[in-house]
Amino acid sequence: MSLEQKRRALITGASSGIGKATALAFIKAGIDVALVSRSLDKLEAVAAATQNSGVTAKAYAVDLAEVSQVKAKMQAIALDFGDIDILVNNAGMGYTATLSETPLADWQKVIDLNLTSVLQCIQGILPGMRIRGTGTIINVASIAAKQTFPNWGAYCVSKFGLLALSQTLAQEERAHGIRVTTICPGSVNTELWDTETVHADFDRSQMLTPEMVAESILHTALLPPQAVIDELTLMPSAGAL
Repeated sequence: MSLEQKRRALITGASSGIGKATALAFIKAGIDVALVSRSLDKLEAVAAATQNSGVTAKAYAVDLAEVSQVKAKMQAIALDFGDIDILVNNAGMGYTATLSETPLADWQKVIDLNLTSVLQCIQGILPGMRIRGTGTIINVASIAAKQTFPNWGAYCVSKFGLLALSQTLAQEERAHGIRVTTICPGSVNTELWDTETVHADFDRSQMLTPEMVAESILHTALLPPQAVIDELTLMPSAGAL
């Protein structure tokens, strides 16, 4: 890959799950990666996969839940790492509770991380893409962006909002040469199911793997500039779990 063809990606939530799998897929494809999450140690372990690969990977510890700081931190990463050609907004959290029992603080936490932080990441990286007249933004949503599930109200609202954000952004930025894609996977076997905010009992062996989703993200990123996948729904063959 020539220097002219070399691309740089920024991936949020890159320390585990879909984000980690996407980072490793990008590294294998020769794409330089800026890795973002709260855990610097885990990010550096992912970055270690670039040894002798000719690919640059750098870890950046950022708490995306601190939404007022996200835009500035994304701008700082772009200045340090270089122009970002591909932005993968993958970080997020799961949350289960009936709407009637969801505390306002929990509601705000889900919306901040799953939706508002994405907007702030975009606002931090988008100006550089506009200057260059090219860029790809891939937002990882969920099947919960397209259909609702009981006890997942706050999560569904955040993902429906992310889908609307993506669709609006695509219309606004198309004239600037910027592509926007929403990936809507069904259940994926990640650490989300082990978190304290999620209480669900599914057969995880029937779920998608992070690597399956990462392959779709990589395919989307590598499309010729004249093509775009507006929206991709990727489901386990067993259906919604």
